[in-house]
Amino acid sequence: MITLPRCALTALSLACLAVSRDAAAQAQPQSPLAFAASSFASTEVHLNSRRIGGEWYAEDASLTGPSRIAIVYGQPHARGRKIEGGLVPLDTVWRFGANSATTLHTDVDLTLGTLAVPRGDYALFLLYSRTGWQLIVNTASAAWGTDYDAKRDVGRTVLSARTRSEPEESLTIYLVPEATRPRTGLADLRGRLRIVWGTTELSTTWSVAR
Repeated sequence: MITLPRCALTALSLACLAVSRDAAAQAQPQSPLAFAASSFASTEVHLNSRRIGGEWYAEDASLTGPSRIAIVYGQPHARGRKIEGGLVPLDTVWRFGANSATTLHTDVDLTLGTLAVPRGDYALFLLYSRTGWQLIVNTASAAWGTDYDAKRDVGRTVLSARTRSEPEESLTIYLVPEATRPRTGLADLRGRLRIVWGTTELSTTWSVAR
């Protein structure tokens, strides 16, 4: 009778286990490889200075980074599905994206439409109704997208809407600075927030409070 060392028996047992797992995996139907229903996206604008206290310091932009305004969001793709009244429900606060809540980070005090937004971190939501669209700014910046708590609202502002001739497959958000003096290479401390999906484009103004 041949007696194998304990280490050899352990190795043999592990090899048998691996073979059985591979056989089980091959027996199960494989899911087809495909792209996910959503991805991640962001949009941001940078100032050429950083605010420290009540003063602006241009040299600190290169040391600690410039003051910035940024929106980070899960980007859903329509993939043939109905958007308004489907993916975006009617008369229900919507997560404004996919998965985690869409977040706004601002190093400066902002005005979004008619709403004053102090510098900080926020969650953004949308409300689509028969009378129009509203952007909701909420302090629950670390929440899951469906965990909306109206008690934490900073406020709401109305969005203007227009119909586009060319549909946009994926939800896309833009922060577009105004450039009234394009030859200088600089933009003013204001612009438009644009939200595009399907054939609908929503927008409102934004500006930096000095």
